Amino acid sequence: MTNRLIRRHAITLYPESARVILRPFIPSSPTLVSAIIGRTLALTEEEAVAALGDLRKEFASRHIDIDTALLAHYEKVSGQIFTQKELTQTRRLLIGALFSGEYAIESAALFNPSIVAHPDQSGIPSGALRFAMSLRATGEGHISSIEFRTGIVSKEGSVSLDPASEHLAPPEIVPNPGYNKRSFALKFREMGFDNNCSRAVMDPLSDQFTRLELERSVEAVRRGNRTPEDDQEGTLDCVKWLADSNYELRFPANLAMSERIIFPVSSNESNGIEDARFVRFVEDDGEATYYATYTAYNGRAILPQFLETKDFLHFRVITLNGNAVQNKGMALFPRRIDGRFAMLSRQDDENILIMFSDNLHYWNDPQIVMRPAEIWESVKVGNCGSPLETPEGWLVITHGVGPMRKYCIGAMLLDLQDPTKIIGRLREPLLSPEGSEREGYVPNVVYSCGSLLHDGKVILPFAMSDKATTVSSIPLNELLETMRSQI
Repeated sequence: MTNRLIRRHAITLYPESARVILRPFIPSSPTLVSAIIGRTLALTEEEAVAALGDLRKEFASRHIDIDTALLAHYEKVSGQIFTQKELTQTRRLLIGALFSGEYAIESAALFNPSIVAHPDQSGIPSGALRFAMSLRATGEGHISSIEFRTGIVSKEGSVSLDPASEHLAPPEIVPNPGYNKRSFALKFREMGFDNNCSRAVMDPLSDQFTRLELERSVEAVRRGNRTPEDDQEGTLDCVKWLADSNYELRFPANLAMSERIIFPVSSNESNGIEDARFVRFVEDDGEATYYATYTAYNGRAILPQFLETKDFLHFRVITLNGNAVQNKGMALFPRRIDGRFAMLSRQDDENILIMFSDNLHYWNDPQIVMRPAEIWESVKVGNCGSPLETPEGWLVITHGVGPMRKYCIGAMLLDLQDPTKIIGRLREPLLSPEGSEREGYVPNVVYSCGSLLHDGKVILPFAMSDKATTVSSIPLNELLETMRSQI
């Protein structure tokens, strides 16, 4: 049994309901909003000061900077304040609090981990590796976001996690992000909005432009009404949707990795950012960038999205283009192959496919590389993150779904020069849910979104039944030998 290769480490990350952020809590009725504001304005200043003091005693210790969040929520309703009298800071904070609510980011689940080498490897023991782990955190309403943890893999292969902060903080949404004109034009074409109106918006813009420049161009087209034969408002709504779906985030440099939370921003991910697969991608010149593919979910439809960062402080979120941008499980190879980018995916909800591209954000023409073969994967197969490069080939950790919707983890080996060819494959599961791993939100599931190699070992974090997360490791040479013997 290949399960014997697995070493389960004594690490379990359970969901913690005390880790909260502040979210807007604003009624949909403008009349109700005005009524709430009116009751606050009717308070004396002394009453307002006392109420804010009580609120701070109860909630301030649960947040890194509660005032900034309360003032941001105040601004969301400030247009409905029916007095021209200048409000005190106390009154603004209290109004903001009335339109705020705590959200427990991971109250339901903390699962589907991905792991990469940390960008900062200073100050660790010789032969050790510092890692960054992403996790899918799910709270009320099944809304998912991305959390992070850090830790160390020792030279001997032991794994330890750094203590997680009890606080969380969302990033600043960069107010005037930059965009690529060619990518915008490709997406318009895919969505059926390649028309005179979209061209009138895009033509005055440079190859790289900002959100402010885009908004000015949109307003010029709207005022001029120069494209009456097109669905002008539909096209301009598409422009806004696309701009909203491509954004930038920035965390303060002094914020610990475990305090950073990437919560849904755009409408196409309003119900969740799911299953981020991070990879440390190294260009031919040696420059490293961290990329992640994830599934954006709006409650009705899913959309693969792309995230990039160099330091886990500044992130760019980007829509992908091409007829292969669909379904789940896109996973980027960690380097170019013959000058081209390569990506695994699951287009048909059954097989693992591979595709190549000259453009990191444009994917077409996938081909099947692996089909279900064994009973434990006979429903469907998929990847468990980006391939790992070994001297023997590209190691792909896979998952298979079999009878009773049981998820197991397997592996295959692809040719280094031609990764469309399978040169090794496990016929038995590498990892099956056992004991308490079977119990959770979705029972009988083990699943991962990414692993790494260190000193001859595969470090594989995995989720247990869509609830909690643990970490395992596998000797690389023994795994490769088993795969070669089972092909």
